[in-house]
Amino acid sequence: MEGSQKGETLMGAPGGEQSSLLQDDSGVIAVTMNEIPGYRVTRVLGTVYGLTVRSRNWGADIGSFFRSSVGGELKWLSELAYKSRNTAVERMISDCIGHGGNAIIALRFETTEVGMYIQASAYGTACIVEKVEEAVATAKNIKLVE
Repeated sequence: MEGSQKGETLMGAPGGEQSSLLQDDSGVIAVTMNEIPGYRVTRVLGTVYGLTVRSRNWGADIGSFFRSSVGGELKWLSELAYKSRNTAVERMISDCIGHGGNAIIALRFETTEVGMYIQASAYGTACIVEKVEEAVATAKNIKLVE
């Protein structure tokens, strides 16, 4: 499940590229909100996680020291952060699917530097959701986005 979910991209990735986020055909919805507009949670399955640890490059660190001292962007480190975050999210989605879920709510990210390594974590609550009828969503003042 390496890749990115249809329609979602990380804008402004280093080097002008548009890195993909979560490209898979699983249909899992992953949001940072506690609710998904237009959907109703029918079952909570528990916490799901995705984790990756990547090594840093000593040679690049030396160059980074000089660039950062004059305010330059550390593009290689930004790219590493994008890739790490995407991998962590992909693994979290796999965990959700493994639990039988079709959505993740309250998605959160953490990154930690551990010596020469960068750890990226993604976690959230796996659940089963179903689409609600427009009349029900409107009654709750939820605007449906199609």
